[in-house]
Amino acid sequence: MDKFYITTAIDYVNAPPHIGHAYEKIAADVIARHFRQRDINVFFLTGTDEHGIKIERTAASKGMTPQEFCDSIAAKFKETWKLIDISYDRFIRTTEEDHKKVVKHIFKTLLNKGDIYKASYTGLYCTGCECFVSPRDLTEDGFCPDHKTKPQEVQEENYFFKLSKYKDRIKEHIKNNSDFLMPEYRVNEVLNQLENTEDISVSRAKTSVSWGIPVPDDDSQVIYVWIDALSNYLTGIGYLANEELYREFWPADNHMIGKDILKFHSIYWIAILMAMELPLPKTIYAHGWITVDETKMSKSLGNVISPTNIITEHQLPNADSLRYFLMTTAPFGRDGNYNDEDFKNKVNADLANNLGNLLNRSSSMLVKYFDGNITSEAVTGYENNELAQLCNSTKQIVIEKFDKYSISEAAEAVFDLVDKTNKYVNEKAPWTLAKNPETLTECAQVLYNVLETLRQVSILLYPYIPNISEDMWQQLSLEGKVADKNLSDVKWGGLQAGKVASKETVKPVFLRIDSEFAGAEKKK
Repeated sequence: MDKFYITTAIDYVNAPPHIGHAYEKIAADVIARHFRQRDINVFFLTGTDEHGIKIERTAASKGMTPQEFCDSIAAKFKETWKLIDISYDRFIRTTEEDHKKVVKHIFKTLLNKGDIYKASYTGLYCTGCECFVSPRDLTEDGFCPDHKTKPQEVQEENYFFKLSKYKDRIKEHIKNNSDFLMPEYRVNEVLNQLENTEDISVSRAKTSVSWGIPVPDDDSQVIYVWIDALSNYLTGIGYLANEELYREFWPADNHMIGKDILKFHSIYWIAILMAMELPLPKTIYAHGWITVDETKMSKSLGNVISPTNIITEHQLPNADSLRYFLMTTAPFGRDGNYNDEDFKNKVNADLANNLGNLLNRSSSMLVKYFDGNITSEAVTGYENNELAQLCNSTKQIVIEKFDKYSISEAAEAVFDLVDKTNKYVNEKAPWTLAKNPETLTECAQVLYNVLETLRQVSILLYPYIPNISEDMWQQLSLEGKVADKNLSDVKWGGLQAGKVASKETVKPVFLRIDSEFAGAEKKK
């Protein structure tokens, strides 16, 4: 693999970002950072979806133009992604001129080849979903199951895309490419949806929706979300604008999306690409949702939580603990849950008590017994070295897990190494070895083994907790920054003899949430 192109769903700008949005962006960011560590050329795209009736109405209610409203909300998304350390390469907005050009090009190409046609249509339109819905998808009372409202019957003349024409080709592609839909338990869901596939509306009458990209040569219609929003993945990588960038990175290696929009990506988007005769993405990964206290987030319930709320409420110095919790609260792909107590308990246990305490007490012993120095006699080799071999096997497990996008399992593997290193310290008892001159060298070697393991752990955990990993790197007095290290640096012997720590440099890399010490530090 010489390149890796990962995308997230672009977020609809009818409201500021919440932790559900953050969950997906953090997952994509963790994956992007890991693949960069493999010395692979990575392009990471995210952005905002900015057209449609909901935006038009919300902007009007606030006395703003749709563009002014989009600008204000897009800015909030960017601010939030900066706060939680999302390392995207481009933030795309569907109101940008290069995107409008791509959307019109796709529409016109499909129209000219006969894959788009105009027809009158009467159907049920859900404003919340911003799409036509089938009666079979509604509740017994005729309500949209997601928005709890009755769709309106709409009669319009629209342009339609011949989705049904590509149904069999999509089915064959799914069956012949085992990595195309992930996790694998999503496959049957999509195959079942394909059975009822019909042609889809790809425009709306301007009398119904005026805030959108006009249909080429037909001012009475605007291009609808399926072509407008989904084609951002092409625009973002330079389609029609930067041929070199496009050729380097297309097709996408991973479309990271929520399970609720899997149908649109695995059927609608794939059919559009087939019709355009463009290469298909390697993988569409549909992750689960993040609930709050086991309840789906809803404005009406008042349980919508933003990443900013969590970071501010707990006076966190950065987003590492939230990033770590969201990526490990459930097996990635399944639904996860945010609960304030669960959050505090997990990050305190793993980041403070386990990882942070291991570094703190090992460094403290090095200062106490060896004035913070690693002597040449302390430096150990790989052979017959339990921790050295555990580090190597953990690195291989992490690589294998990321190849399958098993983010939570990769983190578990690293923390299993941390657990075993803590056990190693307790079994070797360096505090006892230090009392006897005859075992002092062994004490130094034990501490070297632990600190060298933590050097490697800081690299392996960097995609999840970049700030804590950097603090660990600096506390070990290592050269450069952990952000610049690759997985090739996860090999035994990187920690060299010399001065590593002093009484002044030994400090917690993560302060327990809600501890008096943490509060005192944060209020300074």
